Amino acid sequence: MKRLNWILAAVLAAAIAVPASAQVGIYFRVGPPPVRYEQRTVAPGPGYYWVDGYWAPDGRHYRWVPGHWERAPFEGAYWSHPHYDHEREGWRFHEGHWDHENHDRDRDRDRDRDRDHDRR
Repeated sequence: MKRLNWILAAVLAAAIAVPASAQVGIYFRVGPPPVRYEQRTVAPGPGYYWVDGYWAPDGRHYRWVPGHWERAPFEGAYWSHPHYDHEREGWRFHEGHWDHENHDRDRDRDRDRDRDHDRR
């Protein structure tokens, strides 16, 4: 019994020591149902973007999240839709999120800044 408690304590300590930035993947054995077709409504105003509906994980099932209009949280943002990838372990869900429109532009800006810094 003491050995079991020691092992459990060691496992708990190791779990706590894992960096907070470590990404934990959640996999599903069965993939989501087919995407539903939705009729887009009229935008409520300028600056709104349509976010497509998707199947969200809900315990051991899937729940349909209907499409809707949303305002971008910052200039140049675009919606990276949620999706599932089929991997060896099963189906992995990637949450949707707002992202920058042009990653290459940011990379070029950082490269130019570093090059300017090296010239000094």
